[in-house]
Amino acid sequence: MSPSAPEPGRVHGRSYLDHAANSPLRPVARSAWLEATEAVGNPSALHGSARAARRVLEDAREQLADDLGAHPTEVLFTSGGSEADSLAVVGGVRASGRERLVVSAVEHPAVLGARALWRSTEVVGADETARLDLDALTGALDDTVGLVSVQTVNNEVGTLQPTDLAAQSAHRVGARFHTDAVQALLWPGVDFAASPADLVSLSGHKVGAPVGVGVLLARRDAPLDPIGLGGRQERDVRSGTQSAALAAAMAAAVAELTANRDEELSRVRTLGARLRRIVLEIEGASLNGAGDGELAHPGIVSATFDGIRADDLLLLLDREGIDASVGSACRAGVHQPSEVVLACGGGHERAISTVRFSLGHSSSSVDLDPLATVLPAAVGQARASLGGRRTGRGGWNE
Repeated sequence: MSPSAPEPGRVHGRSYLDHAANSPLRPVARSAWLEATEAVGNPSALHGSARAARRVLEDAREQLADDLGAHPTEVLFTSGGSEADSLAVVGGVRASGRERLVVSAVEHPAVLGARALWRSTEVVGADETARLDLDALTGALDDTVGLVSVQTVNNEVGTLQPTDLAAQSAHRVGARFHTDAVQALLWPGVDFAASPADLVSLSGHKVGAPVGVGVLLARRDAPLDPIGLGGRQERDVRSGTQSAALAAAMAAAVAELTANRDEELSRVRTLGARLRRIVLEIEGASLNGAGDGELAHPGIVSATFDGIRADDLLLLLDREGIDASVGSACRAGVHQPSEVVLACGGGHERAISTVRFSLGHSSSSVDLDPLATVLPAAVGQARASLGGRRTGRGGWNE
């Protein structure tokens, strides 16, 4: 190892515990990306260079189809998970010819944001573990519903959702079913052929591909309306010059994950169990979502520390070289109370005191050792800092 290389299991010498926001680039993805940049042609053109780029693009599509249990024509490249969600939800309900869209209250902002674009959107609640209320979903469905969207694994608290049952409920009334599976490639995994979903969103940078590439898996008989203008590439529904290099990088990342899933998942399970123990050793700490149960993603740990503000704790951890987050990173860098905790009835105090730690392909015990040492004192300091800002009315001195 060269003197400038980071320690094994660390990213730039830091303890990186934010894989649910962005996972470090896998070396195989970097190599595939750089090699594919040599294909300079536009894949939609007809000359020799364009045909070479097209071959790279279609090879990546076929590789992803093999690894995800799909037909190549069902793999649509996007700029990421958020665009895949938008295309599936807005494009799907438009194409259905029906009036209503139904989503869960704990969806990613890219799905919940459809409320601003589709006025007949109904939001179905979840229980205190962030698990969809299936009875409420069933009660909300009739033949006016065109599409139902329920994520596979919650991006903030890691709860596994009953997507198979939700899809069956949607299909009973003739509606299509979409699931955001961005956090699900490692666990429980994605097999489109075995899934009842009509549409599945995935993101490359959550599993070690570069930022800027995602996939929408779409059944060949699932209607989609384009939501943008342009050349209508990607089965006539997604416009824009396709990036052969990004497609190749995502295919390489998913292929490596697929080939090594058992080993990677076992390692993340072991690390996740230790991470939960580190958290629960802190007085006044508790886990959100499904906690450490069988419905909890092994690598996503949402923790509430009584008497702190999450921002204060994150800054203290950051100072010690530890990276974590407050939840969804898709808020333009603005930290807000956990929307999922709020949607599950946790209340404002709990929502502002919640931090998310998440693990992935590069994680090792080297990432957790500093957290075990630093966390108790950091929580104590955050509590002391917050105590000085409370007002006599129970509010905050900002």
